[in-house]
Amino acid sequence: MTLRAVVKGVGHFLPERIVPNSEFEKTLDTSDEWIRSRSGIERRHFAAEGQTTSDLGYEAARAALENAGMQADDIDAIVVATSTPDLTFPSVATMLQNKLGMRRGFGFDVQAVCAGFIYALTNANALILSGQCKTVMVVGAETFSRIMDWEDRSTCVLFGDGAGALVLQAETGSGGNEDRGVLSADLNSDGRFKDMLFVDGGVSTTGSSGKLRMQGNALFRQAVEKLTSTAHTALTKIGLTDDAVDWIVPHQANIRIIQGTARKMGVPMDRVIVTVQDHGNTSAASIPLAMSIGVERGQIKPGDLLVAEAIGGGLAWGAVVLRW
Repeated sequence: MTLRAVVKGVGHFLPERIVPNSEFEKTLDTSDEWIRSRSGIERRHFAAEGQTTSDLGYEAARAALENAGMQADDIDAIVVATSTPDLTFPSVATMLQNKLGMRRGFGFDVQAVCAGFIYALTNANALILSGQCKTVMVVGAETFSRIMDWEDRSTCVLFGDGAGALVLQAETGSGGNEDRGVLSADLNSDGRFKDMLFVDGGVSTTGSSGKLRMQGNALFRQAVEKLTSTAHTALTKIGLTDDAVDWIVPHQANIRIIQGTARKMGVPMDRVIVTVQDHGNTSAASIPLAMSIGVERGQIKPGDLLVAEAIGGGLAWGAVVLRW
């Protein structure tokens, strides 16, 4: 028998304020058609004044607990993926622990930008496989609207705020790729590509949070190749091919990247969970958010094989294969 980290619950949360593309036409040399044609994005959600990353994460975590039929003290650990924490420290995870009323266990944050949820999920899986934890909450939460340069039309129209969460719990399986739960993972990074996507501020440099900077065309060229490669590596580790995939759940950055990756994997778009049109790029929140919406829509069902893949600043990228 083999220990597996099985998804027991999923949830998401989006701020109330919806910002359509047309809103940017008032202040920028852009248009709804320009944004849609280059990104596939039609609208996004922005956090209200005073609404923090931990606030969004709390609502997603509550929804996931309810979906799992669990209470906060059933959780042994919280792993949060975010690049936009409330404060430099403490971690968003410990803030969530307090807001949820969880009086045991531990929490910590993972920072790998848009690939953050893949990294967090892999860490949570390792905590379960090692025997350190039985039940782990994994949260992706972001308020990227707080680090936008509102005069840069190439970036500020792309991002949104939101949160998604999964509850993982240890179960035994046969050890084969028919088991439920996390089956494999592949993580990568290459710091040579830092300038393609970064924030121009920080504690030990400017002393301020800074603004997001991106070389969109260069990043696009890296993304499709690296996302396809990492997905194939993760599938190969468990003896599966693209044909076995029921759903690709990609990082929701750009519809052209999503389409390009699916095409290279030979997976039709009707087997890809797509939410980018409604939420924009929510960075580390985008994959759990898409998973939750995929379940809500009735697309993702128990027993389905999912490949989740993402790439973000670092560059950092990776994939997880799991059976729902």
